[in-house]
Amino acid sequence: MRVKTDVLGVLYDNVTMQEALERGRALLEGSEAAYCVTPNAEMAYEALHDVKFREVLNSASLVLPDGAGVVLGAKLLKTPLKEKVAGIEFAQNLLPILEETGKRLFLLGSKPGIAELAAEKMLEKHPKLCVCGTMDGYFKDEAEAVRRINEAQADVVYVCLGAPKQEYFMHSHARELKVKLMIGLGGTLDGIAGTVKRAPKWMIRLQLEWLYRLIKEPRRIGRMMRLPKFIFAAIKMRMKG
Repeated sequence: MRVKTDVLGVLYDNVTMQEALERGRALLEGSEAAYCVTPNAEMAYEALHDVKFREVLNSASLVLPDGAGVVLGAKLLKTPLKEKVAGIEFAQNLLPILEETGKRLFLLGSKPGIAELAAEKMLEKHPKLCVCGTMDGYFKDEAEAVRRINEAQADVVYVCLGAPKQEYFMHSHARELKVKLMIGLGGTLDGIAGTVKRAPKWMIRLQLEWLYRLIKEPRRIGRMMRLPKFIFAAIKMRMKG
């Protein structure tokens, strides 16, 4: 039985990384296209004020808490989550399963050339992995993206278009796509390709990855202000009981 935890309206799967991977493996054997979302505090705060976006997130087959802010918010609300399940780590940890089961992976998103570079990095570690296609995120016609994914006979799609575009894409085209699983992963392809560096391990361990990203990309400060707003909203909700 899936255990859902309500954190300001977003219904997260209360899972460890290993449990998330087991759920991902099960979805790979499903008969219909499923999609997984990885809402961090920024996305969760957006969903708090956008009913449609919240419904799209909550309609996903797997909702993973991507970020220390979400875990802290859940703790403040006295509905603790087991742990943070970062999207990029989930995506990387799923690769051995795809390699083992022979599932075909399509990489969608980021700037031209990034998906191809990410595929090269993946194949260096997982030489038997089947990357059946790539497409950058600068397409204007979503029908073209759907056609290319289906023609590639993909089983899994890493959808890296940024939020909320990637979530709406997966939700809108789930019935047209002949895939098993789509995962909304934001900037994951850049991280795997190495064009955007992740925070040092000690910062990740101390839940300071957000600070590293802000230092590297000061222009993100507007978006990242949603993090303290999300925490404040959780405190306010707790005070209301």
